[in-house]
Amino acid sequence: MKQYKYKINGNLYKVTVNDIDDNNIAAVEVNGTPYKVEIDKPIVPKPITRPAAAPKKEDGAPVISRPAVNSNKSAVKSPLPGIILDIKVNVGDAVKKGQTILILEAMKMENNINADKDGKISAINVNKGDSVLEGTDLIIIE
Repeated sequence: MKQYKYKINGNLYKVTVNDIDDNNIAAVEVNGTPYKVEIDKPIVPKPITRPAAAPKKEDGAPVISRPAVNSNKSAVKSPLPGIILDIKVNVGDAVKKGQTILILEAMKMENNINADKDGKISAINVNKGDSVLEGTDLIIIE
């Protein structure tokens, strides 16, 4: 038995579907009044699908794949959306933690984006004038 509430043209209807027989006739009550309703096409229940078992190693342990982590590289990310005004470094330059590496205009203010660690610039992923979103990898430092 399933119960539903419908509002049609401002009127509230309480509909209860009691049972459906083999001839596709449903016993339905609308606001307490019983009706026999013929269903146009048969109701076929959806089969329950279960996910496949997780892969396991020969010893029975689960297979776990993790992305490779390269700890000597890190990306300086954009702290907020904005436009790149100036890039103060080039690929191959050595930088110190706290050194300004680019200038980002956001909310009509210029923001200095600084290196988060000592290292060497291995990639610059943006150009002057680029619009960037928050969290965008701007510069890669090794």
